[in-house]
Amino acid sequence: MDIRIALAGNPNCGKTTLFNALTGANARTGNFPGVTVTRSTGVCRTRPDVTLVDLPGVYALRPFSDEERVTRAYLLGGEADAIISIADATCPARSLYLTLQLLELGVPVVLALNVMDTLRAGGGAVDTAGLAQALGIPVVPVSAALGEGLDTLLDTAVRAAQSTPPDPWRALAPGAVQGCVRTLARVLADEARRAGLPPVLAATQWLDGAHGDHAPEAARQAVTCMEHETGLTRGEALPTARFAQVDRLTRFFTLPQTLPGHRRSARIDRVLTGRYTAYPAMAALLGSVFYLTFHVVGPCLSQMLAHAIAWLADAADGALLALDAGPLLRALVREGVFAGVGSVAAFAPVILVLFFFLSLLEDTGYLARVAFVTDCPLRRLGLSGQSAVPLLLGFGCSVPAVLAARTLPARRDRVLTILLTPWMSCSAKAPVYAAFATAFFPQRSALVFLALYALGIGTAVGAAKLLGCMGRQEAAPFVMELPDYRWPDAHSVLRRMRQRTREFLVRAFTVILAASIGVWVLRTFTPAWRVAANADESLLAAAGRVIAPVFQPLGFGDWRAATALVTGLLAKETVLSTLGVLLGGELTAALPQVFSPEAAASFLVFTALYAPCVAAQAAMRQELGSRLAAFAAATGYCAAAWCTAAVVYRIAIWI
Repeated sequence: MDIRIALAGNPNCGKTTLFNALTGANARTGNFPGVTVTRSTGVCRTRPDVTLVDLPGVYALRPFSDEERVTRAYLLGGEADAIISIADATCPARSLYLTLQLLELGVPVVLALNVMDTLRAGGGAVDTAGLAQALGIPVVPVSAALGEGLDTLLDTAVRAAQSTPPDPWRALAPGAVQGCVRTLARVLADEARRAGLPPVLAATQWLDGAHGDHAPEAARQAVTCMEHETGLTRGEALPTARFAQVDRLTRFFTLPQTLPGHRRSARIDRVLTGRYTAYPAMAALLGSVFYLTFHVVGPCLSQMLAHAIAWLADAADGALLALDAGPLLRALVREGVFAGVGSVAAFAPVILVLFFFLSLLEDTGYLARVAFVTDCPLRRLGLSGQSAVPLLLGFGCSVPAVLAARTLPARRDRVLTILLTPWMSCSAKAPVYAAFATAFFPQRSALVFLALYALGIGTAVGAAKLLGCMGRQEAAPFVMELPDYRWPDAHSVLRRMRQRTREFLVRAFTVILAASIGVWVLRTFTPAWRVAANADESLLAAAGRVIAPVFQPLGFGDWRAATALVTGLLAKETVLSTLGVLLGGELTAALPQVFSPEAAASFLVFTALYAPCVAAQAAMRQELGSRLAAFAAATGYCAAAWCTAAVVYRIAIWI
């Protein structure tokens, strides 16, 4: 019989490290149905009959955030045979609050006290026998990073899964609040049964105000008596009682005054989060990451992969030639498949390297500091500091930036961050900037780059202010516990890299392949569906001439420029490749055939601000959960780009 065990715990308690240690390479990652919150499921290495589910990190089971909702729904769904509640032994209070709530679910619970090695190193200890007796559940000390106590924990959890659930009344100390909850559980028993909830959980939820005030008169009288006896309001009584129980349980812990990791982290934070050094340190660290990714390591690997893809294209073309395939089929494979998909695949090493460095920063605990440091300036825009990392990622590639926004707990922050990310000039736009700056503004190339990046940031700031005013809503409260600095776990880093790179490739390949074939068809055939003798006769040219008048007020009404922008929706690099094919010859010398300097400035502005590539739009559609919302966002980007480019063109002519 297969046993399914859920892992629950606070963020940064070592839950994922424990999961990785128990499952090894037998894990797979996906989303919970209907939301973008991720889950990991894996088969235990030593017990093939045991499946572990790594639930999102939460501080409580209030059904507010997506993480809390999916964790609570999963645990109440009856899929889990037992729950392992992972607690940080060096900071037990926050974890025990969640553990007390887990007792109310009617599912067997085992408490795993993690990082015991750190607690012992600081001279601390835990009376596990006394704690287990007080809670009424097994308590197992472990160290996930060192692999200590994991076999004992697993065996204990398996035995718990085959036993009866714990006594839910251990979650509340005897007194007025527990008496009230007992009365509510009895009065609301029928309603709880219809809702599929344990009676105790239904009672505590009603007392906490989760389901309004509708209840029998007996329940209202019980609450009134409790408020009179405790002197606390309904909303204050239950959390107060739980924290009082937590205080009693923490007496079983002997905590050192200062842990070695805390002292080390405090010294490092004097620099990395200092009043005057935080921003320079962040700029230096993240700047180094982006420099190494996009200028040193990433390009070398991308070039190697590009050569490999070119070799494969030649091999495929040779094979088709040997099979006496027609020229159209060969052109489709070479130009429609390898050229389109290859341009995205060649960018995959950059994404891999980027996620490697970011995983290192995340595992060490620094990314939490980035969110902390940037919270104040971002809050003025209606965002929290947690939005900093996705926005910074946008300068590399919009796809992983959009995907990274899923870690934000508040949906409002998540949506707003996703909408602003495409205005961070991604690295794919850099070749376009470089080509036009070299051709038209060779003496001011650096200034052109700086101005375009500043334009994107400024547009995002303005949009954030506008959307914030329209929404009339403050950014979600930002509560963060900064973890101690630690050495990154190699397995965790590699697993995170593999997971995120796979997500990028799946999205990119599916969308890019279809779009590449579509562009090839439009460029190859005439409106009469005959093979075009040259690009001017193609469907692409015909379509370009239709939309070219739209760009006439921007100074570049030539169909070739319009077509390049349309193909740029496939991937921003294709703006240059399309112009190269259509203009022929050396691009720097050919661009003045189509653009004046004023039109070139307008074209650059439009390129910097208009809709992102189709891979990014596909990611946005999935993360926003609506095709209409993604389409509206793309339309808004294009409208903002058109208006800004028109203004720039008029100013350039006037100057």
